[in-house]
Amino acid sequence: MAEWGRRSFLAGAGALLPIAAGSTASAAGAAPGALPAATVRPGDPRYVDLVRGVNERWVGTPRYVRVANSAEQVRQAVQEAVNAGQRITVRSGGHCFEDFVFGTDVQVVLDVSAMDSVGYDPVYKAISVGAGATLITLYQTLYTALGVTIPGGPCGTVGVGGHITGGGYGLLSRSLGLTVDHLHGVEMVVVDAAGRARTVVATREPGDPNRDLWWACTGGGGGNFGVVTRFLFAALPRPPAELLVHSTGWSWDGLTEAAFHRLVTNFGAWHEQHSAPGSPYNALFGLLDLHAKTPFQNEIALATQVDATVPGARRMLDEFLAAMRDGVGVPTTTDDEPVRKPWMRATYAMSGGTWDFRIKSKAAHLRARHTPDQLAATYEWLATREFPHAAALVQMVSYGGAINAVAPDATAVAQRDSVIKVLYQTYWSDPADDAANLAWIRGLYHRTYAATGGVPVPNAVTDGGYVNYPDADLSDPAFNTSGVPWSTLYYKGNYPRLRRIKTVYDPRNVFRHRQSIEPA
Repeated sequence: MAEWGRRSFLAGAGALLPIAAGSTASAAGAAPGALPAATVRPGDPRYVDLVRGVNERWVGTPRYVRVANSAEQVRQAVQEAVNAGQRITVRSGGHCFEDFVFGTDVQVVLDVSAMDSVGYDPVYKAISVGAGATLITLYQTLYTALGVTIPGGPCGTVGVGGHITGGGYGLLSRSLGLTVDHLHGVEMVVVDAAGRARTVVATREPGDPNRDLWWACTGGGGGNFGVVTRFLFAALPRPPAELLVHSTGWSWDGLTEAAFHRLVTNFGAWHEQHSAPGSPYNALFGLLDLHAKTPFQNEIALATQVDATVPGARRMLDEFLAAMRDGVGVPTTTDDEPVRKPWMRATYAMSGGTWDFRIKSKAAHLRARHTPDQLAATYEWLATREFPHAAALVQMVSYGGAINAVAPDATAVAQRDSVIKVLYQTYWSDPADDAANLAWIRGLYHRTYAATGGVPVPNAVTDGGYVNYPDADLSDPAFNTSGVPWSTLYYKGNYPRLRRIKTVYDPRNVFRHRQSIEPA
């Protein structure tokens, strides 16, 4: 872990990193004051861009969008909306997959994307990160100035506001933990019972009277308690200087159901054996993309990276690839040598994103490999169901390791003994294809978890969903017949505490959406 104080920070960063806008502290040489807030209404050319995010299924029609540039502007915007009795939601990076930000009943969207500065706060002796910063900007700034990072996700356009509060994870999480495992504090605008908007700072310090609010922001999800204006990090880890990167795949041609079952089981079995906290194999991260077999996509793809600086890195990679190929009986499509890349260059290569699709996503945590029934369902939907679109897949992602070294109640992230995260995704462009895509992914998910009511109920194999891949179907009895509520699937035993905190910090339920935390 790399720690620093004001002197070491300034010595390493020079004048590159101004104090974040809205900081409670001031410093010599701080950046000029924030730009004024902008109110964008229908008819303004900016409006059509600001009422949508990455998912083209959801386009809002708010009365206005308020673009804030400081914590005080956020507080004023929230107070104005509360005084007018207007429904308000918050946008950071625009990557919410459901209509939680751009719902039809939303009257005001508060956009914090301009609040993206990264600096040093001498009061808290911490790095201050604006809630609108994107991941790739944050990675670049932290790494070039200080040689550190947060273990966040690969999609560079994701905003930290939602990513961190939902317990964000990424390609380094098996060795470095979740983003929230490094979070020291949050600055946040909340609304009290009298309807007064105020700015508070909540830290993980045991004596902090707002410590519960910090805890709620370590996995409770965005849009629940207030508006985060900045994050505080008192210590951050160093990423590996270099990575060993490898990609390969298996063609659907000749891949029988038995071979498919063996391939997916191999991935699960390896992670069962090599995902304990402290395992040297936590230096390895794998991404298995089980693409639906279509006229446009005919391959299952495997991407792997290993920390090239650890002893035996190449041996670990070779062992993993051998374990993946074992018994499959179908040759891989490529057998290229792994490429050694500097960490930042590899991170840039993974950071692309697009804003041109309609999207439906679902997720599950796995404590163990798929059951035979789950494998059969996955194969049926990917290989034999007619699906004419190119971008539909089940993505199996390495998990566990350092993530599981943290107790399930130490943060709001309750899933602390899973070894794989599974993402179900379909992307399309034409609204006329909505019904077909939704039917496909809902059918796949419900059939995969049919034994537990169509959802991944916590048990010996599955361990619920993932709040950063929100799925409104989890609260619909037409799709969730388990009798287990969506709140348990996301938060398990941490939900009662989250409700109590909601009651304290948002007693009027100002910050809400279709799956927001319910006041106690």
